[in-house]
Order: sequence, then structure tokens, then C-alpha cells
Amino acid sequence: MPTRLTPRFDAAVALARDLHDGQVRKGTETPYLSHLLAVASIVLEAGGSEDEAIAALLHDGPEDAGGQATLATIRERFGDEVAAIVDACTDTYEEPKPDWSARKQAYLAHLEDPATADGALLVSLADKLHNARAIAFDLRVHGNALWERFRTGSGPSQLWYYRSLADVFLRRRPGPLAEELDRTVGEIERLAAEAARSG
Repeated sequence: MPTRLTPRFDAAVALARDLHDGQVRKGTETPYLSHLLAVASIVLEAGGSEDEAIAALLHDGPEDAGGQATLATIRERFGDEVAAIVDACTDTYEEPKPDWSARKQAYLAHLEDPATADGALLVSLADKLHNARAIAFDLRVHGNALWERFRTGSGPSQLWYYRSLADVFLRRRPGPLAEELDRTVGEIERLAAEAARSG
């Protein structure tokens, strides 16, 4: 039976738009909402529930727009399941953000934890898949200059993180989405190597 989207989904789109108003994708003029809509689309295409799709729309809200107060708003408006998924997809509530490497190591360990629910794994996987597709696309256009957009400014750091994510998801949530992430990360690795060789 297909997932039925109710006015709750519309309300989540509106909240995501408000939370991320004026924000753009790294190094672009693309509204950040485009990413959230894409992640929700991937979740729905994978058979996710309305709650999982709503969590996909809101998964970056607390981290990028209001911290724990935003998570409390999400819980109040959309319920505990959505809030739990969003919380599980948030790697920090601190501002300024802690050390990048430590945060990513902790997030990978969190994904490996058997207590991390499948809904959270699905939304996180959809998020990372959309990000990886964008990285592959931009590598074709910009080459290794792309890495300057990232907090670390380091291609090797991003390559390590996305390869680690792909490996974790292949173990924790095997199936077509994890396989697609693995293929996309392989493409990123190939493109980065070609860009490095060409200078």
C-alpha cells in the first residue's frame, strides 16, 4: 500500500522552509530546501512512512537552525517518532560546532549502534546518498577545487567519511539504497583521483 501524505507533510515542508530560509547549499546559490525535499523524495521512493519523510524534511533543523529548541518544536508539532529520527540524525547541538573529525567518528559509531532505529538509518542513508550524488556531480564540474567548500577543506577527509558511511550502511541497512551509496562513493573516489592526476 502506498504511503499516504497528509496535511502534516505540508506543514513539515512549511516548517523546513521557514527554518532554512536564506540558507543555500555549500558553495552554490541553490536554496537549502532543495536538499531536504530531495532527501524526503528518496525516503518515499524507498517505501518510507510519512513520519520518516517528515523527519527527512526536518533532519537538519536542530543542527542548523535552533538546536534543542527546534527539536522541541518538531516533537510538539509532529510527535515523538519524528523527533526521535531527527535527533538520531543530528551529530551536534553545539554552536560553534566541535571538532569535525571527532563529530564524524562519533556519528559513525552511532550508526553502528544496534539501538539506532531503522527509520533513523533510512533518513540518514537518504541524506548521505543525496549529498554524495551532489559531490559527484560537482567534482565533474569543478574538480578538486570542490573540497574548499567543506569545513575541513580536505578532499581526503571527505573521501574517508563517505567511504566509511557507505561501509556502515552496507552492514547496517543493506539493500538498493546502500548499494547506490557505495557506487556513488566509488564514483567520487574515481573522479577525485582523476582530478588529482590532471592537476
